[in-house]
Parts: sequence; structure tokens; C-alpha cells
Amino acid sequence: MLAKRSPAGAPGAAPSESVADALLRHYDAHARRLPWRIPPGASERADPYRVWLSEIMLQQTTVAAVIPYFEKFTTRWPDVAALAHADEAEVMAAWAGLGYYARARNLIACARVVADELGGRFPDSEEGLLALPGVGAYTAAAIAAIAFGRRAVVVDANVERVVARLFAIATPLPQGRGAIREATDRITPDARAGDFAQAMMDLGSAVCTVKTPQCLLCPLRPQCAAHAEGRAEVYPVKPPKKEKPTREGLIWWLEREDSHVWIERRGDKRMLGGMAGLPGTAWDARGGAQGGEPPVPGDWIALNAGVEHVFTHFRLLLSVRRQVVGAACLPDGEGQWWPLARIGEAGLPTVFAKVVHRMTEKG
Repeated sequence: MLAKRSPAGAPGAAPSESVADALLRHYDAHARRLPWRIPPGASERADPYRVWLSEIMLQQTTVAAVIPYFEKFTTRWPDVAALAHADEAEVMAAWAGLGYYARARNLIACARVVADELGGRFPDSEEGLLALPGVGAYTAAAIAAIAFGRRAVVVDANVERVVARLFAIATPLPQGRGAIREATDRITPDARAGDFAQAMMDLGSAVCTVKTPQCLLCPLRPQCAAHAEGRAEVYPVKPPKKEKPTREGLIWWLEREDSHVWIERRGDKRMLGGMAGLPGTAWDARGGAQGGEPPVPGDWIALNAGVEHVFTHFRLLLSVRRQVVGAACLPDGEGQWWPLARIGEAGLPTVFAKVVHRMTEKG
């Protein structure tokens, strides 16, 4: 529900159209300089490939974390055709550490559709973009607005927070998202919709922050219902956090006498599918099943080298068992021996990189 006072309807409040005007003036002066953006006022339009790539990378990931990955990808694969024809294993390895690895698989699939079926051109409408692999409602709206200048309602976590405060939307999430989207639609301008979306994102990132919002610096303070109430931090209203369940698993650290470690390729249907990984039990299976045979038989030594990693839906505690074998050993399954001195180049996801760190740390 909406609180009694709102920017669009309170006595003496500016009409909702002025929200866009005030925000765009602020954006023209304070827009973040990001490698995938075109500065406000520039004559050229943003490259759809770079906008799409950045939006896929930014899903549930911070701007600071994405920038070096974006620069690495666009240097190595400067356009959608280059990415579409890249070796899948190389793309997955380059993505390692960014998390949510299904995005990387969808990235490759989408690039191939655009390059091979659409003549290298991204669709310029939300409907067309939604048909692409890995492109959901938010991403389609963002690309349509930012890359093609379409009027689209773009609501990410930052926009959600800004609008919930602006209109003092008191319905708890996730139920309140419908009202937030409707309110965002009301204030989204027909012109400069892409700049407006990016301005809202910037405002939420730097000014209308989760904790201690900088209301005195906010260009929307005169219209903000939550500020008028003096309790901006309570919006958006969120349900109590549920404690994440804990799973336990085991890693088989198989090392050769010549300082090579066995790296497997994880099956496509597993968590972190298609990525390089360390062999272990089936901690990623539904229910956290512990089944799984070691890559080779023998005397495995339990180590005091546990690792904790938190995924979106569960907390994982891994223990490690180690065995050293001769140079002629060849384990079953898809994998390869990787030199321990160059293990940082293997493209291991963070959970396995943590195990490597524990196994190689000094002291």
C-alpha cells in the first residue's frame, strides 16, 4: 500500500513529471563514468553489445566487481561475433570469480543467437530482447532504454529502493514490487528514458543508499514522502531474513609428486556447471547429498583445512582430504593435471579458489 503522502498527490507537492526533470539535471552534472556508458549529452548511442554484457554481469553483482571483468571481456571479445565464436571453456574461465555461473552459459548462448540467427544485431524492443537466452524482464527493459532509447520501466534494486522511499510504499517486499513498478512507470519520461534509468541507479548507489541515505544531497528530497516522514531507512519494507541452511561436503585434493593438482570439468547440470573445479562429494545436489567416489583409490589423509562459502540459498562447509600420487597417475573422468604454480590461471570459481588458498597458504 501507499502511505498517505506521496510525491504525486500530496498538497503542495510538485507533480510527478518534475521528478524526472530534477533527476536528469542531477545526472547531467553527476553521472558516474563507467566503461559501458555513454556520457549524458553525447551524440552517439550506447553500443547494445556493451550494454547487454554489462547488464548480464551486473545481475546480483556490484559495479566495482564487474568493471575489471567487463574490461577483460571487451578487450578479448570486442563484439558479439567474437564472443559467439569464442571457446566456451575460455569464456567460463574468464568468468570465474564473478559468480552465478548460469549467467556465463546464457551469455554464450545469447551471443550465438544474436550472431548466428539475428545477423549480429540485438533486437531493439523489450519483446524481442526477452526472447534471448538469459534476458529477463529487467535486463530487457534496461537494454531497450539505454541502448535503443525506448521508453521502458527499469527497476533494479537501487531503483526499487529510491521509488519505495519516494512514494513511501509500505507494502513489504516482495508483494510491494507491483506498486513500486507502477510508481516507477508514472515517473519514467518518454524522452531520455535510458538516462533516467541510469540516473535512478546512480542515485540509489551513491545517495539513496541502504543505510544512512544522504537526503541533504538528494535532488528528489522535496518530492520524497519517506523524507517528509523522517524515516527513509525503513523503506523498502522487507520481511525478516530466513537463516540459510548449512550443507557439508568434502574436497578430494589430488596432487602429483611434480606439484600438479587434478582439476575436473564439472557436469553441465551441476552447480557451477561447465566450470573447472576440484573433485568432491555431491554437496550441490538437492538435499546436500554426500555421495561421490574419490578420483582415485588410495590412502586419503584428512586435513585441518576446512573452508566456508556462502551461496545464495545455503552455507557450505567443506573439509579436505589429500593424496599425493606418482606422475603416471591418470584419474577417471573429464579433467586435467594443472601445475600448482599456475593454479590461478585455471579459472576456478571462488568456492574452489578458497580451497586452493587454504592448501597453499604459508605458515
